[in-house]
Amino acid sequence: MSNFVVSLPEVVAILPAAGIGSRMQADCPKQYLMAGGKTIIEHAILSLLGHPRIQRVVVVIHPQDKLFSRLPIAQDPRISIVAGGEQRADSVMAGLQYAGQAEWALVHDAARPCLHPDDLDKLLAIIEHSKVGGILAAPVRDTMKRSEAGIQAIAHTVDRQALWHAFTPQLFPLELLKTCLSRAQQGGAVVTDEASALEYCGYHPILVSGRSDNIKVTRPEDLALAEFYLTQRQNPK
Repeated sequence: MSNFVVSLPEVVAILPAAGIGSRMQADCPKQYLMAGGKTIIEHAILSLLGHPRIQRVVVVIHPQDKLFSRLPIAQDPRISIVAGGEQRADSVMAGLQYAGQAEWALVHDAARPCLHPDDLDKLLAIIEHSKVGGILAAPVRDTMKRSEAGIQAIAHTVDRQALWHAFTPQLFPLELLKTCLSRAQQGGAVVTDEASALEYCGYHPILVSGRSDNIKVTRPEDLALAEFYLTQRQNPK
């Protein structure tokens, strides 16, 4: 009987962390706020490195960032640090350019500390049957309203059927994501997440249903909720 090893496609993780997080009203960028004994960004990185498929994480920081290098996790040999740009798409592109020859790129928000390993498993599983990739997301459960232009008054109710909240990580073939990001930027498209760049180029990424506790820490009240989720996970009853 011959022995052989199945070579799995390499996945590199990109963590855009060049934002300043002005909505948090904090003295430092939101990714450096503490929750559950660690900074938000440390939780985000550890949630990725805890998976055997993720062997490299490229952290994209602001050129003037002096905080990340002081964190113990910055010394992990699996982590590379590069300088980002003004927009998220610029930072993701900088990470992709540094990623080398990996086949797939997984992009995760530095301000999402509560990624569950089961969700990461489900997302990475799409590599086996997709050439386009996909994102973690959750169906919209609340009633959605569209406001009048320029004022905080209801214009009408939006049909929530088939609406999803987009999360991260988002997972795509690396070269495809680079091509789509470049075309979207050159075309002046608004790229709010990586999937929107693929949509701009006519692709239809997969929606992978994920947990609603995969929150993004954006406002002050989010921090307490993230700490609750992290504490519950660290100390299950």
